[in-house]
Amino acid sequence: MGKDKIAIVNSSSFGKVFKNHIEELEQLGEVKHFTFEQEIAGKDLAEALEGFNIIISSVTPFFTKEFFDHKDELKLISRHGIGYNNIDLEAAAEHNTIVSIIPALVERDAVAENNIANLMNILRRTSSAQQRVKDNKWEDRAQFVGNTLYNKTVGVIGIGNTGSLVAETVRNGFRCNVLAYDPYKSKLDIEQFGAKKVDFETLLKEADVICLCANLTDENYHMIAEDEVAMMKDNVYISNSARGALVKEEAIVGGLASGKIAGFATDVLEEEPGRSNHPYLQFENVVVTPHTSAYTMECLEAMGDKCVADVQDIVVGKLPGRSVQPISTYVTQ
Repeated sequence: MGKDKIAIVNSSSFGKVFKNHIEELEQLGEVKHFTFEQEIAGKDLAEALEGFNIIISSVTPFFTKEFFDHKDELKLISRHGIGYNNIDLEAAAEHNTIVSIIPALVERDAVAENNIANLMNILRRTSSAQQRVKDNKWEDRAQFVGNTLYNKTVGVIGIGNTGSLVAETVRNGFRCNVLAYDPYKSKLDIEQFGAKKVDFETLLKEADVICLCANLTDENYHMIAEDEVAMMKDNVYISNSARGALVKEEAIVGGLASGKIAGFATDVLEEEPGRSNHPYLQFENVVVTPHTSAYTMECLEAMGDKCVADVQDIVVGKLPGRSVQPISTYVTQ
């Protein structure tokens, strides 16, 4: 067994389905799973991980400047995902920690598919209808008349890795008119996916359906709040497979309560894990899934393979692929 100590942090899936990933890591050093609260203080997190110099991390907790100020021996944080908004990259660089992520295409199909699957669920009221069957009330089926996705105007917020595939799928598969808002993409970039580039206000006002697929940044935190909900069409449907904090939860709850929002599907919450008392769950026209967009066998295998490869690289001083913070004295090759 090598000298490295590898912490699996807040990942409910790594090594659980594909046990070979753990076996391969154990050939490199000690491996241990940890689960922390999302808001754990940086110093407390560093102390809990004392001695561990490699981390494979989920979307939480937050690796802040305070964490890195108390964690100088850390060689690598390998994200078991493509997002890295929970890691202070500047602080990581100051403390010699490499930060690597999963290649975008690994998650693309799975996350886009789940955005649309959850959207279809609320449009067709699938979960609610199934529950009636479980309750032995088949005859209530007339209460579950839904809406079709075909020929709707769909607004996609964020035409990156996931959003571009959502746009292609609803355009080519459901004959939708697709509007796209992404200030970082050109008109030509967006049109190649069958969408029309529009400003944010236009998308909100014209879309029958809104799919959230954007990265979370300081600029788009709570980008959908009360004013934005008020701009939307009546009876709008919203599906979020990106980050919970893109929406202000109180604004979504208000829109659901008033009937402005006809259905809301989300795979993410601002604070995770969610519980049964979450305000979204008081509404029958809401579907909440526990951050499982990437949970396909194909995706999890590829994600795990990449994290293992990152660790294998760093222990020999090689820079892992897709390192978003690539500067460290630990890299010698």
